[in-house]
Amino acid sequence: MSQEVSIVTTHSEKPSGRDKILASALRVIRAKGYAATTVDELCAAAGVTKGAFFHHFKSKDELAVAAADHWSETTGAYFAAASYHAHADPLDRVLGYIDFRKALLTGTVPEFTCLVGTMVQETYETHPAIRSAVDRSISAHAAKVEIYIVEAMKRYRLDADWSAASLALHTQAVLQGAFILAKAKGGAAVAADSIDHLRRYVELLFKASNAKRALNRERQAASLRGA
Repeated sequence: MSQEVSIVTTHSEKPSGRDKILASALRVIRAKGYAATTVDELCAAAGVTKGAFFHHFKSKDELAVAAADHWSETTGAYFAAASYHAHADPLDRVLGYIDFRKALLTGTVPEFTCLVGTMVQETYETHPAIRSAVDRSISAHAAKVEIYIVEAMKRYRLDADWSAASLALHTQAVLQGAFILAKAKGGAAVAADSIDHLRRYVELLFKASNAKRALNRERQAASLRGA
């Protein structure tokens, strides 16, 4: 996400060597992928020596775990400051979150795609520590969306055979899939279309529930008239 890059790369006025390496990881891995990124490239991008790298991280795998946590911290702060939280209606907050994700589709593909999603596609079977770090990142983010979904379900008295947690994770599945399509197609348009479909889907879930309640009320009223 291009807006988030500025946050990552200006973590402090005088970033430490560790901060520089983490910032370079977020940039380089999103551009090249985890396997293709070398320690030498990370050091060059960070402007540090290889000795400095291994002073802070025992291996590239250890860096990847730290980078996933760093990604969660920096992007979490960015999302926490977003305007969609101010909506009075929790459903509007959920839809506003989706709109916000679409608005982040700017810049080049590596700039708006997800570090943790990129890494897990390559490492889920071979690097369990990285997979766990990615799971923490995605699940923690989904949990914040889940809070608003729970509130919206209560407000709209939505009686569903699915959980708020599952819908929150579904939003992440659509977003990560949209990033894959953007990489395959070489641009953001296809990802924007997927996010638009996600928004329509969420709206329909709540509209269908309202329609079902209205139909039940009509049937109850008709039954009482017949009695």
